[in-house]
Amino acid sequence: MSIPPHNPDGSAGAGDSSHAARIHDQFTQQAERFARSSELHSDAQIRLIVEATAPRPDDESLDVACGPGTVVAAFATRIRRAVGLDTTEAMLNQARALAVQRKLDNAEWYLGDVYRLPFADRSFDIVSCRFAFHHFQEPAEAFFEMARVCRSGGRVVLCDAVASSDPSKAAAFNRMERHRDPSTAEFHPLSFLIDLFGKAGFPPPVIVRFKVSYQRDVLIAKSFPANDDRDALRRMIDELIGNDALETGTAPGGAAFIYPTAVLTAIRP
Repeated sequence: MSIPPHNPDGSAGAGDSSHAARIHDQFTQQAERFARSSELHSDAQIRLIVEATAPRPDDESLDVACGPGTVVAAFATRIRRAVGLDTTEAMLNQARALAVQRKLDNAEWYLGDVYRLPFADRSFDIVSCRFAFHHFQEPAEAFFEMARVCRSGGRVVLCDAVASSDPSKAAAFNRMERHRDPSTAEFHPLSFLIDLFGKAGFPPPVIVRFKVSYQRDVLIAKSFPANDDRDALRRMIDELIGNDALETGTAPGGAAFIYPTAVLTAIRP
């Protein structure tokens, strides 16, 4: 496996500080609402991640950018030790509360940087990341860090919404998303995510696709757009729906806005 060397300061690389501040700002604001989002945290969606890795009772898992801890909590019921790492304390507070609510004694939480995971090489049997790669300015470096801490024979699973393979449609979608959530770096086509595995020395990932659906006005209400400009956000979403920029066959007029999403899983050689 080809893992890039760390930088002289010990890091694996990172995005700029202003982008990190945008992530902290967005997810501090979103923490409680995000944790309650049925669109993102349904049992069926979480089960897709867990089952993709075929967890075993003695496994140890790490969820990178764990948010409110739903993936970690699901793994904790199936394996020996489940760890979550996030860059935002407000999100980790939601995760800790979830662990208390579910009486989990094998879940651990870390505040940390996805580009400098505070764990030794080959520490985990399962390494996951869900709905976060579009926030990373250096997605390949984040993926290499995930691969670094995964044991040989372990599983890496990546889940995110995907952009169209048509560059103009992808650009329009990303313009809307950066306005809707200024911490967005870029949503990528499925081919880009597949390539991350190949560049890190993994075999081609197994892919499961599904859709995350929001009513347009619900999505707007749950967002914290740039300059709080919700009118512009509504216009941008309606244009995307009208042009079918996500290629999901959606229709205008307050209809569902659908994010095509993929779960990619592969075994570390």
